[in-house]
Amino acid sequence: MNKLLNDPQTIETDMIDGVIKSAPHLVRRISAKSNVLVRLKKKPKYKVALVSGGGSGHEPLHTGYVGFGMLDAAVPGKIFTSPPATDIQAAIEEVATEAGVLCIVKNYSGDIMNFEIAIEECQSKGIKVDYVVVNDDVAVENSLYTTGRRGVAGTSLVHKIAGACAEQDGTLKEVKKVAQRVIDNVRSMGVALSPCVLPSTGLKSFDLGEDEMEIGIGIHGEPGIRREKIMPTQKIVELLMEKILADLDYKKHEVVAMVNGLGGTAQMELLLATKYVHEILDKNDIRVFDTLAGNFTTSLEMEGFSITLLRLDDDMKSLYNFPARTLAFQKYPEKI
Repeated sequence: MNKLLNDPQTIETDMIDGVIKSAPHLVRRISAKSNVLVRLKKKPKYKVALVSGGGSGHEPLHTGYVGFGMLDAAVPGKIFTSPPATDIQAAIEEVATEAGVLCIVKNYSGDIMNFEIAIEECQSKGIKVDYVVVNDDVAVENSLYTTGRRGVAGTSLVHKIAGACAEQDGTLKEVKKVAQRVIDNVRSMGVALSPCVLPSTGLKSFDLGEDEMEIGIGIHGEPGIRREKIMPTQKIVELLMEKILADLDYKKHEVVAMVNGLGGTAQMELLLATKYVHEILDKNDIRVFDTLAGNFTTSLEMEGFSITLLRLDDDMKSLYNFPARTLAFQKYPEKI
């Protein structure tokens, strides 16, 4: 498969250059030799700072979510590889305030290990810092990269709601509590119709027949729960929704429904899936507070999509509606 790149060894750095050129009013590098992105605006000393990160290849996660109402820093690693602890530590130190820092970490062994190392080092220097772990994938209990459930597209909703709490001067304890409440109420599951190709090797992330799909795929190409022949979109949505709805009681609640593209799926196809998600929610007496359809957590150019449902309470609804301004996610007041 052909790819648009110059040098596979510098693709992450080149990508960060593109982010900065696309949003010079929002983000900056912490140094010329670092890919760590932080908010351009000067940090208020009373605001809790939010830091997140992980392997590149999942854009707009995490670099696209730096800005007002969401992240204060994003730490990208090499493609599908956890960022080094030294970069995470540098990010925390750069954005740390008197109010503290909350790190939002996806449940992958490398991410957790490197974030914990960085956090311990920062704490030894007197920085107030804590973290939460996102584990929203209902497909499998353990995977090639995790002990427990994987952190996937629900991570962006943790960024949104925790970021709103921090922006409104929540304490570190309050922001962590809100982030954990989102984690406790968000579930996701995905399906892949094709693998992605790693720029560094030119190899597919996994093998899949042209007429096959992997149900419950991970965002790095980890195996799902089973492989089947490709079926109509409505049937795929039913399979994913059945698993999600069986894992958490959503009845008579309001939800944010996210249909997330994995990088290679047409918007038309995502909107088709969205139609069937709504039909199933209606049948199950689940009210939709907001719908998102697009690329939020991708896997390079993998074809497929995931569904995420966030069960809301009144506090989360207010925080979700709070304005946000980032390269990849914009939320405006109702009256503009």
